[in-house]
Amino acid sequence: MALVEPAKIRNIAVVGHRGAGKTSLIEALLYTSGAKNRLGSVMDGTTAMDHDEDEIKRQMTITAGLAHVDWNKTKVNLIDTPGEASFINDTMGTLAVVESIIMVINAVAKVEVQTERIWKRAEEAGVARLAAVNMMDRERAYFGEAVAALRERLGSGIVPIQIPIGQEGGFKGVVDLLKMKAYTYGDTLGKAAEGDIPVDMQDAAEEAREHLIEAVAEVDDALTEKYLEGEEITQEELMGALITGIAQGAISPIVAMASTKNIGIDQLLNVVTTLLPSPADVPERELPTLDGSQTVPITAATDQPAALFVFKTLSDQFSGRINLARVFSGRIATDTQLVNTRTGEKERTGNILNPQGKETKTVEEAGAGDIVGLAKLKDTQTGDTLADASRPIAFPRYEFPPAAISFAITSKAKGDEEKVSNALKRLSEEDPAMQLRFDPQTKEMIISGTSQVHVEVILDKMKRRFGVEVDLHPPQVPYRETVRKKVQAQGRHKKQTGGRGQFGDCWIEIWPLPRGGGYEFEDAIFGGSIPRNFIPAVEKGIVEAMEHGTLAGFPVVDVHVRLYDGSFHPVDSSELAFKLAGSLGWQKAMAMAEPVILEPIMNVEVTSPEENMGDIMGDLSGRRGRPQGSESMGEMQAIRAQVPLSEMLTYAPQLRSMTGGRGSYIMEFDHYEEVPAHMAQKIIDEVNAKRKEEG
Repeated sequence: MALVEPAKIRNIAVVGHRGAGKTSLIEALLYTSGAKNRLGSVMDGTTAMDHDEDEIKRQMTITAGLAHVDWNKTKVNLIDTPGEASFINDTMGTLAVVESIIMVINAVAKVEVQTERIWKRAEEAGVARLAAVNMMDRERAYFGEAVAALRERLGSGIVPIQIPIGQEGGFKGVVDLLKMKAYTYGDTLGKAAEGDIPVDMQDAAEEAREHLIEAVAEVDDALTEKYLEGEEITQEELMGALITGIAQGAISPIVAMASTKNIGIDQLLNVVTTLLPSPADVPERELPTLDGSQTVPITAATDQPAALFVFKTLSDQFSGRINLARVFSGRIATDTQLVNTRTGEKERTGNILNPQGKETKTVEEAGAGDIVGLAKLKDTQTGDTLADASRPIAFPRYEFPPAAISFAITSKAKGDEEKVSNALKRLSEEDPAMQLRFDPQTKEMIISGTSQVHVEVILDKMKRRFGVEVDLHPPQVPYRETVRKKVQAQGRHKKQTGGRGQFGDCWIEIWPLPRGGGYEFEDAIFGGSIPRNFIPAVEKGIVEAMEHGTLAGFPVVDVHVRLYDGSFHPVDSSELAFKLAGSLGWQKAMAMAEPVILEPIMNVEVTSPEENMGDIMGDLSGRRGRPQGSESMGEMQAIRAQVPLSEMLTYAPQLRSMTGGRGSYIMEFDHYEEVPAHMAQKIIDEVNAKRKEEG
């Protein structure tokens, strides 16, 4: 395949709420363009994009995938994205590598939760936006209502460039308001007949075109003046201003279609190749060099040094790891040497792939503006930049939000711990939203994700690809202990054996620090009561003892320790003796200083439909939550509260139940607070019972 000019490329992310028909639309685009000879179905798992077993089983897109079509001598790169909230980070990450999105709208459900969320993110990213009202053949699918909802929720710049011919089961085509022609579809999939606008639709078409001209005229001051003065705006002026308005984000065109019946798909391809911006239309961007000493311009030009951004990593047990990357400038060929600017390591591009869903073809080279797959790179991950050594730069990485839910995991088969760890590390390469860590306090392996569904999908992949299984448990809460009272105590270790004895003696004073104060050690020894070389040993004994508090064995925090006196023996004193003395002194002081248990308090933000707000506020209060305010987000509400982590371990399924799956939440650690006395005793009893059970 010859190198494609940037002006002849369109990079499109197909986005929308789950169930809007994104994968079906890409299937129809592939079929209509001739890239596929059969129209597959999501229902039977025969689409080009949703080929993963989990995607087929759950009938939803889980991971972003790449395909392309050729239309009007233009290469259109299509990225199929998840619409389920659990996997929406994959969708957000694709916005960095496209010039446009096609927002697929369910004509019956209209503007749903993820519709608004992704649209606003695309707007912030400066990405052109086209709305495709899909499923126009369904019962209760009304184009006018969908347009009104889009304009109300997403902005006044949204304007139809088509209107449907027929509705619900009678939907059979579209009227193009730019050409003022009708395109009707018969029994042959995707074959439209061009003709005059039906007589009974001419008035509606004229009115809709007038609204389009009015919206487009607002983009250009000269056209605005011309329009207000009643002068005719030519077709060339209309098209030019429309293209400019779309590229600037001032106008978002709306089209109508039914992807499973292939109605309107060829017209959508015409819109994409005619109206949406190419990489060549995007202004140059300035990126800093790695040392930050200067910025360099990045343009979609093949004669510049190469610069690629990796936005997705796919891992397969057969074909290995494939990195999907956008070539922002320059060109690459097989075995081009680049530098990973995160690691500083050299990478060879190896085989350059042109993915078509699960199928891939090898190409000899790729140039600025294109999106390709790179196989078998050594150590390149999602978010990395690959650049020519002469111009080492780094594109900004997409920052994944904090995980919303965590589980402790244990391998089902004894001895599989290392296999589990290696499998999860491999899976984390293709899913950076997954987090894996070992909690040194609880001695648990913790897996975290955006939702329980997210974690379950990860574990299903692990079982299928790597043959290992795990059990999930609620993670132990990382409690802490601290003191409330200032006290003094002596730590004295004396032991006489047949030979040399052991002697260490210290006096310490401890008092509480403000929450988050950590640990402070003060050396207040004067006059040599403890030799200088033994003082670090005293502190070491205290620090080690602080790892296990006196109430329930949790680490102790927010304490100031002052070592102010002691004594020693010229022969029997040693570092070990003073370390033991420090530990004994700490334990005595801790027991007298009114110890308490602390629990982590999380900042929680819940996004839900407005009608569920009362239920959510009541539920959070029942979880000992303290409201921190709320904010309106269209028909959604963002509710903020501070809630103990122990109360949030089972929140995800409850929120899903309360909101019918429309609610989502994020949380992050804020601070520690004292546990109420009655709950503290329950925690202590549970710890003691577990210790007794373990012997």
